[in-house]
Amino acid sequence: MTEKIKRVERIAKLAAGNKKLRLMEVCGTHTVAIFRSGIRQILPPNIELVSGPGCPVCVTNDDYIDKAIEYSRRGFIVATFGDMLKVPGTRTSLAAVAAEGADVRIVYSPLDCIKLARENPTRKIIFLAVGFETTAPTQAATVMAAKAQGIKNLFMLSAQKLVPPALKFLLNDAAVKVDGFILPGHVAVVIGANAFNFLAEEFHVAGAVSGFEAEEILTAIESLLEQIDGGRAEVTNNYRSVVKAEGNVAAKKILAQVYEVADADWRGIGKIPASGLKMREEFSAFDIEQVEPVIIERVEKKSACRCGEVLRGVINPTECPLFGKACQPLHAIGPCMVSVEGVCAAWFKYGGSNFRW
Repeated sequence: MTEKIKRVERIAKLAAGNKKLRLMEVCGTHTVAIFRSGIRQILPPNIELVSGPGCPVCVTNDDYIDKAIEYSRRGFIVATFGDMLKVPGTRTSLAAVAAEGADVRIVYSPLDCIKLARENPTRKIIFLAVGFETTAPTQAATVMAAKAQGIKNLFMLSAQKLVPPALKFLLNDAAVKVDGFILPGHVAVVIGANAFNFLAEEFHVAGAVSGFEAEEILTAIESLLEQIDGGRAEVTNNYRSVVKAEGNVAAKKILAQVYEVADADWRGIGKIPASGLKMREEFSAFDIEQVEPVIIERVEKKSACRCGEVLRGVINPTECPLFGKACQPLHAIGPCMVSVEGVCAAWFKYGGSNFRW
């Protein structure tokens, strides 16, 4: 009998006799890994996995996309990761304006923009700085490198998000029912496992930092159930090979040098206090919104898309009336269907899987 099957049996024993328990995987990579490995299908029926706001593309507000589009129309080179191209703004997307002739380029690291800026000295380059704590240090390092090298034509349009404040926000939301969190290993590499201790200390909710292999996720689920079954709450580090209690001290130092904490808008959720980053005054020359701000007229869109409820774990994607019908990956209406790590995209691709161990 394999270790995976033994672990599944231990999970079944721990779940037996319990009420229905809802465990939230916060990270979009976890969502995809859970579907791909068939974990949902082999869990006891009283254990429900729900997805949280762990896809940075999905939680990027539509007016941010509108700003990026406006800059592209003003002649800026807009550099971005590929999964941002099809994210809908209020009226259109970066992919659509690129097809019309705007200079939108895909990069694989913000550091690629240093070369791009040097190769185009008469053009202004904007990098779309979207992501969580995982990618923010590299974006900060890019700004520091540009400053050190005297590069004047590279800017950031910042929309980084911080995970712990979002979890606090969810736990204070009466509509959100979560008994434990499968915590994002990539984020914890940077900020450390201890950054999530508030779950147990303030909310008495179990947490388990997890890697991304099937057995690592199952280990995290087992840890959560052991805590719940024992009537205790703590944050366990089940990804000790790469996650330290204090995180990556060097990465956190670079991040703190360039950015400071700010309130942030989360698409489909709203404004969450102290959940984002903004550039410090000494690096304001690289903040495009301070150098050349644009005014975007807010447009209230009426849509049947329920992405916000999906991102909060209130409903599953299949409960949205657009899912799989009007909203599909090739013509997504909501951002949850755009990114490969989006909850709806994962449900659409893997939801009907017949995988078994």
